[in-house]
Amino acid sequence: MKRRSFIKAATASTVIPVALNGMQLRSVNNNALLKALGKRGASDKVLVIIQLNGGNDGLNTLLPLDQYSNLSKARSNVLIPEDKAIGLSDYSEIGFHPQMSGLNNIYNNKKLNIIQSVGYPQPNFSHFRSTDIWMSASDSNKVLTTGWMGRYLNEQYPNYPDNYPNSTYPDPLAIQIGPLVSLSFMGPNTSMGMAITDPSSFYELLDNSSGNVPSTPAGEELAYIRILAQQTNEYADVIKAAAANGLNKSTKYPVSGGRNTLGEQLKIVAKLISGGLSTRVYMVSLGGFDTHSAQTDSTDTTLGNHSALLAHLSQSIEGFQDDLELLGISDKVTGMTFSEFGRRIQSNASGGTDHGAAAPMFVFGDAVQPGVIGNNPSIPSTTTVNDNVPMQFDFRQVYASVLKDWFELNDAEIKNILGTDFNTLPIFKNNISGIDDIAEYMTQISLRNVFPNPAKNKTIISFSTDGGGNLSLVLYNAMGNQLYTFFNKRFSAGTFEHELDLRGFSPGNYILQLHSEMKSCTQTLQILN
Repeated sequence: MKRRSFIKAATASTVIPVALNGMQLRSVNNNALLKALGKRGASDKVLVIIQLNGGNDGLNTLLPLDQYSNLSKARSNVLIPEDKAIGLSDYSEIGFHPQMSGLNNIYNNKKLNIIQSVGYPQPNFSHFRSTDIWMSASDSNKVLTTGWMGRYLNEQYPNYPDNYPNSTYPDPLAIQIGPLVSLSFMGPNTSMGMAITDPSSFYELLDNSSGNVPSTPAGEELAYIRILAQQTNEYADVIKAAAANGLNKSTKYPVSGGRNTLGEQLKIVAKLISGGLSTRVYMVSLGGFDTHSAQTDSTDTTLGNHSALLAHLSQSIEGFQDDLELLGISDKVTGMTFSEFGRRIQSNASGGTDHGAAAPMFVFGDAVQPGVIGNNPSIPSTTTVNDNVPMQFDFRQVYASVLKDWFELNDAEIKNILGTDFNTLPIFKNNISGIDDIAEYMTQISLRNVFPNPAKNKTIISFSTDGGGNLSLVLYNAMGNQLYTFFNKRFSAGTFEHELDLRGFSPGNYILQLHSEMKSCTQTLQILN
């Protein structure tokens, strides 16, 4: 086995344990994302990725108030009362969960961007597979063993971990707060980040030098592991120094429930950044979002398990953003949330929701363009257990936007990372993609009407495009799988009608999506016998 193949296998499972105050730290050696980020012009920019493990229920996180009547028919036993939702100051059709006042405050301070209904085509409802898809940025029918960040860093720093750290790059390329490093940071040869749980002290598992080893394949592997251990110890010194120099100033973090809570993880990140660590990417996580049962309190849907999770998420992000501002470093940090999938439209008999498709994402920080990208999910008047929130935006569009407009990568570099071209979204103020603001983006196309609906053999849609261009109309089933493309051609600016032949499709709920090069619009369609 080649040395790097061995290390890739080793670090993917056992990694190299190191720890602080009895908590494990695992070295992961090839941080492609960090390096990638470091290459861009503004080399001090930082990305913080917040993973919501389990599949967050987007419909109770960000309520589509204009769809409330139909939503109440589908999930009355878990739905947040309409009058309890926190309305957005400039968008009356959307409301935050009542426990999310912290994120609402960030939105009101114009430092939050909301992307509606983010997912991917042909969704997979397995936690493990869908998480791998998000972390590797793969198609749902393709398995990749590298992460979207790891691939980029490997291209920029192909010899890592050899000769790292060095005087130019003395700090870890990426850090995950927790016991393991995710697939996101995996390069083709080895992982490119490191995991820590406590930055104040470390213990050494292996000797600091490669020492004398037998001249055998096993000896070569042992020597390489010792090199990695030495590198880990060198990184430990700079991390401990940053932790000693760093501060937390905010009083808005949630009261700690233990050192693994999201708030505590984000406090570590803020302290390390303020302490001078030049690491470019951090990942933190909050678990518990697999709410199949008891999602809400049986007597008050504003309370319960999901409510507690959203309260902790919202308070943690608010505390973190406040901390960055008080420390004077908020201009260099952007945060992003993701979950492996959303939940179904219809609730279940256990007071919960089952694995679904798309859900909202949040991007926050000084650099974001505030507002809401996308339309509220369209909820059918009658639903089945299979009905899903349809995807409006591919999650890789968000990744492409971060890479281009935050880290300032070029199109060729982004394509190498993501495998193909993805249109970016107007998430950042310094939007390089030519869209001045979200309003301009949102007015490019509109799917105005579907009539009749419900329909039997045919229906007519009306749609408009402000600037013209190539448009396609695609039909999806309730599970989010693509079934048929009605047209894919160029249109001039204007308003149009198109008759759809529905013969041959089984009765049920479907999703119509109108796609341009930049945007998607969605409507539900019910086909009758």
